[in-house]
Amino acid sequence: MNVKIDESWHQQLATEFEQPYFQQLVAFVRQEYATGPCFPPGSKIFNAFDTTPFHQVKVVLLGQDPYHEPGQAHGLCFSVNDGVPLPPSLRNIYAEIQSELGTVPPASGNLTRWAEQGVLLLNATLTVRRGQAGSHQNHGWEQFTDAAIRALATQREHLVFLLWGAYAGRKASFIDAQRHLVLTSPHPSPLSAHRGFFGNHHFQLCNDYLSQHGITPIQW
Repeated sequence: MNVKIDESWHQQLATEFEQPYFQQLVAFVRQEYATGPCFPPGSKIFNAFDTTPFHQVKVVLLGQDPYHEPGQAHGLCFSVNDGVPLPPSLRNIYAEIQSELGTVPPASGNLTRWAEQGVLLLNATLTVRRGQAGSHQNHGWEQFTDAAIRALATQREHLVFLLWGAYAGRKASFIDAQRHLVLTSPHPSPLSAHRGFFGNHHFQLCNDYLSQHGITPIQW
């Protein structure tokens, strides 16, 4: 499957790769990809880790699982490939950025530019079967990505965790809010964005916090 992951993350998560649950997960994912279309492409499963090395992470943005239609997912949460129409949640994210910061987001929904600035765009589940949202949940990915979040929370300081929606919000339970900035709100989905995602000021709060700690803010 030509999987790629940055060496810094490979070192951080080495013990996870050796555990029985991860071996079972690998077998499951290989079987799924062999029997029908799954996303993202195999080489992009660990794209979030490969694009944003461990010691370059400034912000963690957590999604749930990848987009499940062809051409969308490329291993970064909320992000789509160039030329793909903006999904509804990403449209709302862009709208909030423009409202808060006064900047007009680009037409493309490819968020690689965020990842390269230190935003870890991490889905809790890293793969999905075509057309079946959540189809690869509860097979081990969550344990693996929780380990990544814990590593950041315990070994780094002054990170910003953007946890949108109830699912992501539960991860706050193992992040030290004295050591990091933890921002929670409703999800940007059209079903919930009007309940508090719009107007949450997370992008401004994030950059203010980074600046206060001598860290270059993100160009959203």
